[in-house]
Amino acid sequence: MTAFPNLFRPLRLGSLTLRNRVVMGSMHTNLEEAPDGFARLAAFYAERARHGVALIVTGGIAPNAEGGVFARAAKLTDAAEADAHRPVVEAVHAEGAKICLQILHAGRYAYAPTLVAPSAIAAPINRFTPRELTSTEVEQQIADFVRCARLAQTAGYDGVEVMGSEGYLINQFLCARTNRRDDAWGGDAERRRRFGVEIVRGIRRACGEDFAILFRLSMIDLVEEGSTQEEIVALAREIEAAGADALDCGIGWHEARVPTIVTSVPRAAFVAVSAAVRDGIAIPTIATNRINMPHVAERVLADGHAELVSLARPFLADAAWVAKAAAGDEEAINICIACNQACLDQTFQGEITSCLVNPRACHETELSLTPVDAPKRIAVVGAGPAGLAAAVGCAERGHRVTLFERDAAIGGQFQLAWRIPGKEEFGETLRYFRHRLTRLGVELRLQTDADAQTLAGFDDVVLASGVVPRRIAFEGSERAEVIDYPTAIRHPERVGRRVAIVGAGGIGFDVAELLAHVAIPQEDAAPFEPASADATAEDIAQWCDEWGVDLESRHSGGLKPRVAPPSARRITLLQRKHDKPGAGLGVTTGWVHRASLRARNVEMLKGCVYRRLDDDGLHLDVEGEPRVLAVDTVVICAGQESQRERMADLERAGVRAHCIGGADVAAELDARRAIDQGTRLAARL
Repeated sequence: MTAFPNLFRPLRLGSLTLRNRVVMGSMHTNLEEAPDGFARLAAFYAERARHGVALIVTGGIAPNAEGGVFARAAKLTDAAEADAHRPVVEAVHAEGAKICLQILHAGRYAYAPTLVAPSAIAAPINRFTPRELTSTEVEQQIADFVRCARLAQTAGYDGVEVMGSEGYLINQFLCARTNRRDDAWGGDAERRRRFGVEIVRGIRRACGEDFAILFRLSMIDLVEEGSTQEEIVALAREIEAAGADALDCGIGWHEARVPTIVTSVPRAAFVAVSAAVRDGIAIPTIATNRINMPHVAERVLADGHAELVSLARPFLADAAWVAKAAAGDEEAINICIACNQACLDQTFQGEITSCLVNPRACHETELSLTPVDAPKRIAVVGAGPAGLAAAVGCAERGHRVTLFERDAAIGGQFQLAWRIPGKEEFGETLRYFRHRLTRLGVELRLQTDADAQTLAGFDDVVLASGVVPRRIAFEGSERAEVIDYPTAIRHPERVGRRVAIVGAGGIGFDVAELLAHVAIPQEDAAPFEPASADATAEDIAQWCDEWGVDLESRHSGGLKPRVAPPSARRITLLQRKHDKPGAGLGVTTGWVHRASLRARNVEMLKGCVYRRLDDDGLHLDVEGEPRVLAVDTVVICAGQESQRERMADLERAGVRAHCIGGADVAAELDARRAIDQGTRLAARL
């Protein structure tokens, strides 16, 4: 018996029998190109297979040199390259799971001067303009896809997934936006579909019936001149007829100005997009995007949105996701918070993928929390992200751990982060750590300010005491209208209607987001409480209105007019620097934050010099021009300072101490670095 019966029903997919309905979706990790990368990939995938995932889809592998996402990206074009994949396949099969290789041709998204496409139209996210393929070259591209699939079969893969979504080459053929041809491969919708259909047909012919073919079909493009629902349904039927065994639901192009996987996207927001397609086909569909907990996945299946669910980044966060779900132990799952900081942001910068909440992801062969022979008594001071990671890591290794925290609850800066609208998932990370502390027997002492005398007698002390907000001084900065960001986040009811936020880093953007969302309470109103991480149908509908998403794709590309969200306050975001506000935000998320605040009429000013605050307002120079902002509240988000005063006391007392997290470096509250430091320290102690 299981708490999630639909999730754990076996399924026949073509010639494969899957042990449950959970697919580990495709993620390019950059291990594919790294030295000894396939051995590391084997360990990465095997750990997930060992814990019960049914089917793994690899990161995208190019069918030829020009199809790589970047120069020298991994490709599969000959027998020698196929041999390199065998350890990955064998490792997954040894753990009882199936594995398919994803064939991905980047087309105009290839970041190299040799890129090709249906038409010579540059992508807005690429500085290179593609060369238009000739008709003969189009046929050769099809042959290359087929050759790649055949090589995958010789390497032992159970099948392939053909990437026909997310704006890559096949998707580029499908849409008038990128296909201006008027030959056998372009013009009307039927001819634009032909390229993808011929690829599937060719693979089925070459590989036979005992080889699974998945097709990742863009169910909603989210770009102008994208496919309509009628075109999507027609494509699905033709792909099924050509020999595909399942359709994986792709969502959005990379150039779309609609977020699809960041943390502010509601859970399971896009699962309804396959409804029309499923009515017209017999093969299974696979739901994707922002499905990160078993109860969410179970609901997707129970409601009939798909036959399988695909999770990608949740398997970075927790390799044992499936096993914990099977045991009905959701509390034990280390959840993906969809922050992108250690996965997509790193991947797009050519670094090895990992995970903010699980630094072991993709580093399984080098970062291990193996049990120790001689347990120590270890004190951890501070229960923010760094301290929690260190405490849990040390306890997993068998050390006897005492965790001291000055506040009444664990979490540190995460206690602030999860209160921001769209970041509710951060509270789930605290839920996970609370569970692990209890299960591992960590002694937790809250509201305890541990001094050197308290810490005497421990073998090692980990100082993870975090940060305090940095104050800035200008005339009038001592007035009651000026508050720090922790106060604003914990008590938005104390913030007036006209707000100036000093500092436009990540914290400044978060404060602006919160204050723009949260109404000013009336007398006797209840204090602000963060929303649940789970999304209601109303939440999804409101989000779709805000971003202009038509889940039924009645409009081209699934876009509709955006409905400007109301703003509770008039907010001005200020920064001293002269570069773009929010320039230091994440590569894949910064544009989302800026667009969200612009939609709420938040004014962003750069090149600010703060002069004084008086009854007339905040006096400042903006790019050298004087200006006065009428304000009710000024919120200071001007960075942080490390709390590491105790380090000197510990050293004088002869205590073996280690400083991590914000106490070590107070740079923009880098939770990724903090958790990584805590985990790696635990691996050494």
